[in-house]
Amino acid sequence: MATSARVRHILDTIGQMYPDAHCELTHANPFELTIAVLLSAQCTDETVNKVTATLFQKYKTPEDYLAVPLEELESDIRRIGLFRNKAKNIQKLCRMLIDKYEGEVPREHAQLTELPGVGRKTANVVVSNAFGVPAMAVDTHVERVSKRLRLANEDDSVLEVEKKLMRKIPREEWTDTHHRLIFFGRYHCKAQSPKCDICPLLDSCREGKIRMKATKPRKTGNYKNVDGSRS
Repeated sequence: MATSARVRHILDTIGQMYPDAHCELTHANPFELTIAVLLSAQCTDETVNKVTATLFQKYKTPEDYLAVPLEELESDIRRIGLFRNKAKNIQKLCRMLIDKYEGEVPREHAQLTELPGVGRKTANVVVSNAFGVPAMAVDTHVERVSKRLRLANEDDSVLEVEKKLMRKIPREEWTDTHHRLIFFGRYHCKAQSPKCDICPLLDSCREGKIRMKATKPRKTGNYKNVDGSRS
């Protein structure tokens, strides 16, 4: 299958599997999303949502985060990995938002990456989900799936994976594809125990073929959706 046709097949397949894929971090505005994504580094969305359920009730504005001692904020997020460093970055970020952006999260990618604790991936998530700007954020799921499905090379850096996905996927599909690749990696093509035996994309996956040894009979059309139903 030609490269462009194979990519289209992959996009259409994961689109059928996860048509409603979305950002699973609970947030009500760009500021909450920025904080949530910052907290999500090396941490599951599920854990972040448990913490922010109370965090976002206590802290509504950048000023609120600066009104408490650092130790209190650390205590509020201590269930999150690297909580001490993240608490410092949150307060630094809030100070910059107040001093430079009148307390508002900036819309420009370059401005976002200047904020403490905000890297390229976080900025991509914020601009796409909060401001509707197409972006391709590459997290651990997107990176893993992209390499398994040969959308990127095994030794590519995260930035190289992002650039290749942006070249191969139409710009208007970047955000939806980002979410669908995450769902595909989180619920189907897992890091451990991927569901190769029922995967409709096994033919595009070298690793999967090796795992299945190409000769083992496999089931088809019976993958489990996020809602528990089967297709």
